[in-house]
Amino acid sequence: MRYVYLALLIVLTSLVFLFKIQNLESVTVSFYSLNLTLPLSILILLVYVLGMFTGGFVVSHLRTWIQGASKRSKQVKFL
Repeated sequence: MRYVYLALLIVLTSLVFLFKIQNLESVTVSFYSLNLTLPLSILILLVYVLGMFTGGFVVSHLRTWIQGASKRSKQVKFL
């Protein structure tokens, strides 16, 4: 199984590297009065990482809210 994971990692890394090589064109992103020019592959990587952080933040808050709600409902039953 270890070799399967290693092979998948190599394939995924190769695909990401190939994507980076094929998308070297620069794009300009504008936000209000700010302009940022960078390669398309870097922009997609930054958006992906930002999505991971914000998605993880939302999931962790949902878990906290659910755990808090379940603890409160258990406390109410005992009162």
